[in-house]
Amino acid sequence: MKARRLQDIEEYIHSRKNVTLDELCLKFDVSKNTIRRDINQIMQRGSIEKVYGGVSAITELVPFENRNIKHQPEKHSIGRLAADCIEDNDLIFIDSGTTTRNIIDYLAPGRPLTILTNSLDVINGVADMEYINLLVIGNTYKRSTRSFVGMDDIRSLEKYNVNKAFMAATGVSIVHGLTNSDLLEYEIKKVIAQKAQNLILLADLSKFGRSTLLTYAPLESVHTIISSEPLPEEYQQFCMTHQIRSRHP
Repeated sequence: MKARRLQDIEEYIHSRKNVTLDELCLKFDVSKNTIRRDINQIMQRGSIEKVYGGVSAITELVPFENRNIKHQPEKHSIGRLAADCIEDNDLIFIDSGTTTRNIIDYLAPGRPLTILTNSLDVINGVADMEYINLLVIGNTYKRSTRSFVGMDDIRSLEKYNVNKAFMAATGVSIVHGLTNSDLLEYEIKKVIAQKAQNLILLADLSKFGRSTLLTYAPLESVHTIISSEPLPEEYQQFCMTHQIRSRHP
C-alpha cells in the first residue's frame, strides 16, 4: 500500500537523518522515479528536505507520549468540556490524539454509551467500564500515534450511526479546514466526519492558523469547536457566520 510505504519512508529517513535516493530505492524496492514522487509527497509535511543526491530530516518526529506533555492543562480542560457534551446512549467516535484521549477521564460514572475508536489509549481507558460498549476500528497499529489505522473496506464505517464525533486535527484553518499529515488516518477521519450527526473539533489554540498535507473536513462542516481559550477574532467571526458553537473554559 502506497500510504504505508510513505509512512515507512519518512520514518526511515528520520532514523538515518540523511539517506541517498539509491539507498531508498534499494530499501523499499522501487524505481528512482517512484521514490522521487514519494519524496515530493512527504516533503509537503515539512519534515524532510532534498539535499544533493538524497534527502535529509529537518524536524524531529516527536514521540506521542512527549507530545502529550505540551499544553497539558489545556488538553484536560478541553477533555472535560467535551465530556459534558455526551448524553446517555450516545454512539460517539473518539479520534486518536493527545487531546481527545482526555475525554475518558471525565465521563459521567455509569453513563451507558457506545464508543467507536481507533485510539489505543481510549481502548485501554474504557476496557473495564461495564456500561461502555466498545467498538474498535483499524487493522494496523501505528506506534508513533498509539492508534490503529487502515481498513480493508473503509465503507464498513458507513453502517455506524455516529451521534457525535470528537475529532483531533494537526492543523485548523479557514481555507484548508481540518487537516492531518497521516495518509493512513486520513480515510477514517474523512468518513467519520461525513457520517457524524455532530462534528465536534477539539483543538488548543496552537493548532489554529496551520494546515498540513490532507484536509479531511471543511471547517464549515463542524458543529462545535472546543478550545482552551477564546478563538482568534477571524475564527470567531467564521463561527458566527456558519452557526458553529464555540466553547472554552
